[in-house]
Amino acid sequence: MTARPDPAASAATDTAAAETGRRVVRTMRRALRWSLPEILFWLVAFASIFLLPGQHLILTEIAILAVFALSIDLILGYAGIVSLGHAAMYGAGAYAAGLYAIHVTGEPLTGLVVGAAAGAVIAFATSFLLLRGGDLTRLMVTLGVAAVLFEIANKAYRITGGADGLQGIWMDPILGRFDFDLAGHTGYVYCLIVLFLLFLLARLVVNSPFGISLKAIRENPLRASAVGIPVNPRLVAIYTLAGAYAGVAGALFTHTQQFISLDALAFQKSADGLLVLIIGGTGYLYGGMIGALAYKVIQDVIANITPQYWLFWIGLLMVVFVLWGRDKPQRIFATLAARLRHRREGRE
Repeated sequence: MTARPDPAASAATDTAAAETGRRVVRTMRRALRWSLPEILFWLVAFASIFLLPGQHLILTEIAILAVFALSIDLILGYAGIVSLGHAAMYGAGAYAAGLYAIHVTGEPLTGLVVGAAAGAVIAFATSFLLLRGGDLTRLMVTLGVAAVLFEIANKAYRITGGADGLQGIWMDPILGRFDFDLAGHTGYVYCLIVLFLLFLLARLVVNSPFGISLKAIRENPLRASAVGIPVNPRLVAIYTLAGAYAGVAGALFTHTQQFISLDALAFQKSADGLLVLIIGGTGYLYGGMIGALAYKVIQDVIANITPQYWLFWIGLLMVVFVLWGRDKPQRIFATLAARLRHRREGRE
């Protein structure tokens, strides 16, 4: 005889599942709440527009580097994908935005879309190579892709300018009103707003069910696959999104500098992004921005003190950061946010 299902047991199971679902929703909503350190961070960032008018050129570089580091953090900090050739998407976005400005129109906002599309296409086309092998394979594949694009840009001098760089770029005013000036005021505000919007999008992505599944994949891909998470499609999706972010960073560089060289595709660009994340930490989005600020300030100060040996001192500081703990800033920031959140929940 077939045993009849117990209505009481079924009801208890449904109740437990519903409670689990409500708990997950509450956790996700809590993660999307803005903490006081986050609010203060962005208030200070936008206040720098008025408080540091003489530093807008270096602040523009910091904002662009932060966008680039944010793209790397999406794949490294949340999906566990290690890349040594992320400059491939950055350079693709930079050259695409530059060629678009020369041959089509210098309108910056559509140029951003073109740069993002170029980075996303390169990332999507090469993402399937990353699905085979482990971290070492991914390191070599990403490094090889960047090297191939570098050589293509070098040889296609009629299109890219080769070793002389892509010149003749002229950008129209943003929204037809705000001209790019030599002091970098417009460029900094432009880059900072783009950084903030991309951060908001990334914050939604990593705190969504998609982002939670990426963390599960990062911790244990086999276990994630066993519970029904489509591992490979998720990795392709986040790598493509990160490529679009890197393409935007490259387009921002083109728009503010109005010149592109082969350095945009060089290994040094990828290394800079990784160094930034070593300083700021991975897996909490703010690491790229904090690291970009610290890296550029340290680089500028040391270069002014010892122009010949600044790379030595930066390398030494990187060793200190690694020994100190690259996740230390992340833990400090997370601890402050957690304490304030618990205090606020206690008052409620």
